[in-house]
Amino acid sequence: MRAPQASSSPFSARVVAVLIGVAAISFGAVLVMAGWAPELRDRNQAGDHPYSTSALGYNGLVRLLEGAGYPVEVSRLESALDSRDWGMMILTLPAYGSLNLLEDSRLQPTTLAVLPKWWGRTDPLNPARQADTRFIEARALNDELSEIYPNAEILRVPPPREVDTPFGAVAIKPDVVLQLIRDPSLETVIGTDGGALLAYDETRSFYILSDPDLLNTFGLAQRENARFALQLVDYLRYDRAEPIFLDATLHGFERSENLLKMMFSVPYIGVTLVALAAVMLLGWAATIRFGPPRTEERAIALGKQALADNSAGLVTMARREARMAPGFLALVRRRLAREIGAPRTLTEAQVSDMFDRLGPDTETGRVFSQMEAELKEPAASRDDLLAKARVLYRWRKEIIRRTRHERI
Repeated sequence: MRAPQASSSPFSARVVAVLIGVAAISFGAVLVMAGWAPELRDRNQAGDHPYSTSALGYNGLVRLLEGAGYPVEVSRLESALDSRDWGMMILTLPAYGSLNLLEDSRLQPTTLAVLPKWWGRTDPLNPARQADTRFIEARALNDELSEIYPNAEILRVPPPREVDTPFGAVAIKPDVVLQLIRDPSLETVIGTDGGALLAYDETRSFYILSDPDLLNTFGLAQRENARFALQLVDYLRYDRAEPIFLDATLHGFERSENLLKMMFSVPYIGVTLVALAAVMLLGWAATIRFGPPRTEERAIALGKQALADNSAGLVTMARREARMAPGFLALVRRRLAREIGAPRTLTEAQVSDMFDRLGPDTETGRVFSQMEAELKEPAASRDDLLAKARVLYRWRKEIIRRTRHERI
């Protein structure tokens, strides 16, 4: 029993396949994480943004509008502030540091900016909730607004039972006090006690809602505030089919239009699939090249086989294959005569007669003299030579086998 030969390759086909699979999966995971990592981030963090379900958040407004059948969407593209096709934009301004947006950006109509009123501390045990909320000092708001509206003043007054609006008298219930804004450059749309609850900046073409309690999640727990929110949205929109956007870019949820996500979106998905198919074909071409390293061969091979191959190559290059028939016939004649012990004193004719008496070819029925007549002259072609030589070679093998069997 022969011992199995050890493979010269350090890796088996299975190991190579596993390595390639792991590499492909890892590369795909890197692409997914690079393109969609911002999407996988948990957005339900306490704060005054549209994803927050905390008291100061505005996710309650999103759910209220969705439940009422309004086309509402949270916007994460900064370009939507000034270059969207159409739709109403609601900006929920953070507590500190973002009021200058009202001055630096050209907000596209219709835009409603909601001023801050509260700031909160996030619960360390539950980041989606506020551990504590407090008023933003009116003086701090005045300082921030002074860069945009030098004569603006924030007022906080006891909440009235009703306010007069363009859509009728409406009851509101803000928390603790009602926050108003007063500035001679702003047009009062909804006002009370000498201040504006809803003001319009004609120069910059956007609305300002001074009290966020009428739209945030805590305030919408009051039915009156929820009714006011829906009526306000209906008043500011031009059409019932006009979409409503709540901006999240001011709160750090801006989504960049990265190249990876673009590659898998219409109409670029076709080109991406073609590129992936090409990569797979290249990978397959590289895979099938794995195997044991080939040993370097000699420039001039040694041995009988190399000598025979080189001689055959020279005959083929000289195109003298068909002329080898007589030589092959003479070689077979000599070898067979020696193998069966024929006397050397016999002439060629006597040898041929002796070979005929040994019997015909079992497949063709031809005797040696007939095969000899076909090979005495050069063959018509390489294929013709091959066919005739095979018949003679087969007959010779049969004669030798039969002769040895008779001797035994």
